[in-house]
Amino acid sequence: MRRRRFAIVRSAALCAMVLLVPLSCARQGTGRISPSADALFAAHDSVLAHADAFSDTIRIHYARGLKVDYRDDGIHVVISNPDPSAPYSAPEEIVITRPLRRFICTTALQLGNFEVLGLEECIVGMNSLKNLFSPTMQQQMRDGRTVRIGKEGNFDVETIFATQPDYIFVSASKHGGFEAIRACGIPFITHHGYKETDPLGQAEWIKLVGLLTGEPRRANAVFADIERKYLTLKSEVETLTTNKATSLPTVASGRQLRDGWYAVGGRSYMAQLFRDAGAAYVMADNEDSGGRTLDFEAAYARSVHADFWQIDGSFEGDFTLATLAAEDPRYATLDSYKKRRVLFCNLAHTPYRELAGVQPHLLLADFVKAFHPELLPHYVPQYYKLME
Repeated sequence: MRRRRFAIVRSAALCAMVLLVPLSCARQGTGRISPSADALFAAHDSVLAHADAFSDTIRIHYARGLKVDYRDDGIHVVISNPDPSAPYSAPEEIVITRPLRRFICTTALQLGNFEVLGLEECIVGMNSLKNLFSPTMQQQMRDGRTVRIGKEGNFDVETIFATQPDYIFVSASKHGGFEAIRACGIPFITHHGYKETDPLGQAEWIKLVGLLTGEPRRANAVFADIERKYLTLKSEVETLTTNKATSLPTVASGRQLRDGWYAVGGRSYMAQLFRDAGAAYVMADNEDSGGRTLDFEAAYARSVHADFWQIDGSFEGDFTLATLAAEDPRYATLDSYKKRRVLFCNLAHTPYRELAGVQPHLLLADFVKAFHPELLPHYVPQYYKLME
């Protein structure tokens, strides 16, 4: 196990930004839950305005890749890959003794972990993200408070060194070009959040950022709001589907990409969202925790009679049903296409890569809105919307 210790003093004005996030409960532990998921998702109070009411102790409940232990010499955090199918890699251990304030992010999801906590100010560098949605980060890039460090495999080592980062967040699946940075003695943290198969487990990685920055109350406040909304809606779905005489709606995933039809695995993060949203995934018997590539005929056979179809992609302009059928005329023969029940997330128009991983309650609501619209009559989908 690799172990690192760093102590950096943070300025008193660190990260004082406030992010407006819907609030479901003003105080942790009161047990108050909105009687209706629709009303819950309509709230617009500021979670961070109530952060002082939350505990300053971090506890991990869902994330399999994080362990936190409070000891006399500091907060010990053990970080590991939660994907059971991933090759073994030694867990990392860091010891936090004081708040840190300077970080570099190399993926959009890592950036999102800071965004939802209102801690963008702590990001001093990031790689060349193709689509950057955060207005705060765009402004920090313009005024030089955050710099671009180049792309993977072609990083600007001098720029990185000049930012004097406390840590660089890296992805478990992307390590190209980091050797020169590592040689400079700059410490890394591998962010495995995207490998969590539990939607709440992925969102819980915001608590790591809360620990590092000395803002555990913020992290607890924001996560409690996410958790409460997610579990409340999940419970309403369970009640509804249990009382319904009809079977669950079915949902297919993915489409043809280059050499095959790429679909999410039956034990994946997205498959869990389908289940929690009250739908039966057509590949629920699959054991993959990530994605799976099938030949078109095999995927078509599973998907042809599905009630709904979930897809995503980056498309400039409007991606319509006609556009989809133009990709492959066989798509138009799917039952979901004929019924206009195709759920599409346009990665070019939404901050999915930045924020969806830390907003599982909104992803769940998007799917519930489609599968069981009576539960969320006033909710406006944020990521996945029915195509026209």
